[in-house]
Parts: sequence; structure tokens; C-alpha cells
Amino acid sequence: MASYAGSKSTGGEGSSREPHVLAVDDSLVDRKVITSLLRKSKYRVTAVDSGKRALELLDTEPNVNMIITDYSMPEMTGYELLKKVKESSELCQIPVVIMSSENVPTRINRCLEEGAEDFLLKPVQLSDVSRLCNRVLR
Repeated sequence: MASYAGSKSTGGEGSSREPHVLAVDDSLVDRKVITSLLRKSKYRVTAVDSGKRALELLDTEPNVNMIITDYSMPEMTGYELLKKVKESSELCQIPVVIMSSENVPTRINRCLEEGAEDFLLKPVQLSDVSRLCNRVLR
């Protein structure tokens, strides 16, 4: 198993590289919005259109500091992606944030119970991203 001891940005020494955020959303418009918000907050962003592509990318790119994913996507939901990340010994330390345009309390609670760091309602705002990144990517 690979060691990921140095993969998290601590904000201290040697953190001139921006934290890397993986944005997952099947909607091109939503991907562009979240990518723009994250880049304004000085994060390096890789955006993919499905949970399956996210898992493929995580296999080849171990230095992801946070995953932000849409809940409702075809093939694999954000909840299913969350479960796969949290069940993986190599990925489980990566914070996962779920976003959705639907405010469904049971869905939100299920995601948080499964280990999601936060649940954001769309449209995601710059203030959401700032608050989230300050808390998650310390």
C-alpha cells in the first residue's frame, strides 16, 4: 500500500502549491461554476463528469486534497462515490463534500453519516466554497 503521509496540505512549510480539488458533476454548467469558484479561492481543480471517471483519476492522481461531487448523477451517484472513497484504505482520508439542488434532509443526513464532510445546496456560492475550504483544507 502506498503511503500518503505527505499528501495533505498543512498550510505551513512548502505549501506554495495550491491544494488539489477534484470536482465531479455530470452537468457541464455546474462543473464550470464550481471550478470557477474553487479557482477564485486559489485551488487547483480537476473536473470530471462522473463518479466512475473520478475513481479512475484517483487511481492515477494520489494528491487530491478534497472531492466535491454532485449527488444526482447517472451510473454512480455522489453518495455511491462517497461510499467507495470512504471504504478504500488509500482514499478514505480525502474529505468528500456532496452538493445537490434538492434539499432532502434524509439524503443530507445519510451522506453526513456515511462520512461526507459537508453537504452544499446548489447553486453553490463563493462564500460556501470559502467556508468549506477554510474548514476542510487547513
